[in-house]
Amino acid sequence: MAPSLVETAVEQQSLGYKTGVGQYKEPGNYEPKTFRKDLELRGTEKHAPARYPNYLPTWNNETEKYAPLEPFQHTEHGKDADPSFPNLLKDAKVEDITANIGAEVHGVQLSKLTDAGKDELALFVAQKKVVAFRDQDFADLPIKDALSIGAYFGRHHIHPASGAPSGYPQVHLVHRGADDTTARDFFEERINSITWHSDVTYEKQPPGTTFLYLLDGPAAGGDTLFANQAAAYNRLSPEFRKRLHGLKVTHSAVEQAEQSKNRGGIVRRDPITSIHPLVRTHPATGEKALFVNPQFSRRIVGYKKEESDFLLNFLYDHIAKGQDFQARVKWAPGTVVVWDNRVTAHSALLDWDTGARRHLARITPQAEAPFETEFEEGNGAVQSFEY
Repeated sequence: MAPSLVETAVEQQSLGYKTGVGQYKEPGNYEPKTFRKDLELRGTEKHAPARYPNYLPTWNNETEKYAPLEPFQHTEHGKDADPSFPNLLKDAKVEDITANIGAEVHGVQLSKLTDAGKDELALFVAQKKVVAFRDQDFADLPIKDALSIGAYFGRHHIHPASGAPSGYPQVHLVHRGADDTTARDFFEERINSITWHSDVTYEKQPPGTTFLYLLDGPAAGGDTLFANQAAAYNRLSPEFRKRLHGLKVTHSAVEQAEQSKNRGGIVRRDPITSIHPLVRTHPATGEKALFVNPQFSRRIVGYKKEESDFLLNFLYDHIAKGQDFQARVKWAPGTVVVWDNRVTAHSALLDWDTGARRHLARITPQAEAPFETEFEEGNGAVQSFEY
């Protein structure tokens, strides 16, 4: 009997199968070897101590590997939301970042939202794709309270390879320490730091509504780019979209795990390979979006290597060049960026050389297993809304 798709993916993984496309690339120093807790606590000649020492990374939260993640029933709260956003935006000032992706919001305190406000947040973020909420108290909350807010949107994902605050492995940390110079080594091998991806798409149930908040950052630099994957899908011709319908893609955690081990980091769970639709449908908006990224996508199921590489590279290039459906979010103290991983891709930028610390925390609720609805002719109208 022919092997199943999952068995085929696992077999390729065990054989060290590589497509040559989308190899894992991370310009980071997120590992124990280069972390200097003493410098972070006392500061350096040029840089002050870490503002949030309770969020400094540790890699000793576990004594043994975690068990594989089990399936769970996700509740999509955006489906229950009032589309006029009376609870979320009643006192808000909203400014669009671009015409088709992103907004900045002032006058809303995320930690004070009612459940109805959180439902509206899920829908608003799904529609806008990424929203920067300014003047937030998120970083000053006890970590358990920040996690409690995130838990409303899904089961917390525990990253298999990142550092986390002591006692809170559910928090994924992005940390580049003061006076760090590893960027120089990175640019010895690479000409740019762009790493388009959606978070941990190798999971059976990848993230949905996601929170990232600033703890420390350079005065300029370290912005984050976001791409509207629904707009990227709709930009394609109807005949091309029809050809993409029904295709499935393998997503791999193997490269990320190997890089973590090679850099002296940890691997909390054995890496997995999952198969997801190349195009996925958002459960709250009904929008379709491309669901591929060069960090974790590896091969189109049923295609030969050259065929898969050709099509995936075309889609990666389309997403990367689509500056007319991208936004650039600038970080500032008190900022919480909320985005929907199901319909966006993003990339951090490694563009400052002052040695300033960049320290952020991510809360990453998992969502439903990706699915695609039936193909419909036309451009897949985007839901309109007012606020």
